[in-house]
Amino acid sequence: MKKSFSFLLTLLITHTLVAQQHSEQNHSKYMAPSDPQVKQKLSQWQNVKFGLLMHWGLYSQWGIVESWSLCPEDEGWCERKGPYKDNWFEYKKAYENLQSTFNPTQFAPEKWAAAAKNAGMKYVVFTTKHHDGFCMFDTKQTDYKITKSPFGSNPRSNIAKEVFGAFRNEGFMVGAYFSKPDWHTNDYWWSYFPPKDRNPSYHPAKYPQKWESFKKFTYNQIEELMSDYGKMDILWLDGGWVRPFSSIDTTVSWQKAIPFDQDIDMARIAKRGRELQPGLLVVDRTVSGEFENYVTPEHQIPDHYMPIPWETCMTMGDSWSYIPKENFKSARKLIHILADIVSKNGNLLLNIAPSPDGDFHAEAYQRLEEIGKWIKVNGEAIYETRGDNEVGKQGKWVFTHKGANTTYAIYLADEGEALPANIEIGKLNLDKTAKISLIGNPENLKWTMKEGKVAVQVSEKLAKKTPNSYAYVLKITK
Repeated sequence: MKKSFSFLLTLLITHTLVAQQHSEQNHSKYMAPSDPQVKQKLSQWQNVKFGLLMHWGLYSQWGIVESWSLCPEDEGWCERKGPYKDNWFEYKKAYENLQSTFNPTQFAPEKWAAAAKNAGMKYVVFTTKHHDGFCMFDTKQTDYKITKSPFGSNPRSNIAKEVFGAFRNEGFMVGAYFSKPDWHTNDYWWSYFPPKDRNPSYHPAKYPQKWESFKKFTYNQIEELMSDYGKMDILWLDGGWVRPFSSIDTTVSWQKAIPFDQDIDMARIAKRGRELQPGLLVVDRTVSGEFENYVTPEHQIPDHYMPIPWETCMTMGDSWSYIPKENFKSARKLIHILADIVSKNGNLLLNIAPSPDGDFHAEAYQRLEEIGKWIKVNGEAIYETRGDNEVGKQGKWVFTHKGANTTYAIYLADEGEALPANIEIGKLNLDKTAKISLIGNPENLKWTMKEGKVAVQVSEKLAKKTPNSYAYVLKITK
């Protein structure tokens, strides 16, 4: 029975992932921005390719999932643990009381920024507020914020401001993650009605004044972030169930479950954001239309090239939030993920979660250093490139291109695998003057056309002096 159940569960998960991936790749409703400044910013963002996402908040202290244990839904990711797990009201009270103990005394964002820059990351998205409503910035709209914790006496207590400043000083594009739903404010989970799920605990159409108050609260907080926290490049909005009812895609199962209209007037928010931050990229995740300037498949890599701007957001380990014992992906796997995503025309936003003390796991720094060593040699095949829709993936080879005359062929090598001595690549139309070289080595490689394929020879001498690499890159210049 156990084996049969596992098999059925595997089939169910596989079917679900396939369905989800299909929905993630169906972007017929994508609307390219018309504002010239937004278009320029979007092109800049598409060039930088590799970013850092950080989930950090009260939940880090318990080493649990970000916010979701507060949600009264019967889902695995909403499971409560600890002494109050059997009483939601007591649990929420204990969770929110974590504000009284949050004191990340090791907080030093310059250390994060330096490590991320060394790894080749070029933009950052930081959680200013997750669904639980706890603000990692000094908002004037609520006292449920980091500056009203024990860390409030620290001169760097306005954490979001410090993070944005540290990364901006290293030349990063800067983005603010902001949760549209807020499970702390009485204007979303109104205490008169206990919440039943992730949605408002009241019907917005029945209580329009309450909903208007929530819209004003949300607008004011975003206005603060766009006004008082320096130059901002990206407003990255999460909580896609907060959306106009007319925007629901009924082919997506979780969207079908949204019970009512939750329109927060994105037109007004975006207009004000761009008045304060010209060219601001607005990423209203999963809500197709003019306020989703790029799309963000979560923990998924599309199975083919996508012509629109997109970004995979993914964890370096297993969890978005800090957990004491993490299972980090290998540097090899992370580099392969980055190359695969870029070859399909996307960006990678890689999440690392700070600890309650305010630092990364030591292993996370190691991964960043390893990635950086590869990027320093091979980065030209990543940055300022676009995916290659014509050549496509061929076995372990993925491809990017820069302009009309340069193609990069990236070989995703297994552990200890050397670059093959004889290479064949199809779908490349090269004239006799084309040059092929291995990045990191100046000499040109010998190549010929063989049965419609480009046949490249790697000499034994070159193979011996080329160190084992996570991924080998051929530069092909027409």
